[in-house]
Amino acid sequence: MKTVLAIDDSEAMLNMVKQTLEFGGYRVLTAENGSAGLEQFRNGNPDLIVTDINMPVMDGLALIKAVRGVNTEVPILTLTTEFEETMKSSGFEAGANGWIVKPFVPAQFLDIVKQIMD
Repeated sequence: MKTVLAIDDSEAMLNMVKQTLEFGGYRVLTAENGSAGLEQFRNGNPDLIVTDINMPVMDGLALIKAVRGVNTEVPILTLTTEFEETMKSSGFEAGANGWIVKPFVPAQFLDIVKQIMD
């Protein structure tokens, strides 16, 4: 079973992401900010990271850069309310592999996760 690390400062969104991924057959690790997510990444060896961008302590862009500093292989998918092209470009420049704007449709989200992990 593949493992996904989901990071979001909204407990409701984190639970929705977790339930959707578990329904899709994935094991899910969670964290409430980028700093806690980086710790989970180091300890959990996930096959995919799904992260929000706007979070306290460490934002998603800083997290992506930190992960890319030690691992260029793990796919990173952003799941965020940010839809501006400049922010999206910053995400891809930092090392994100995909960008999904919230709110998301669970079936489409799972399709994107599957495509990125294959």
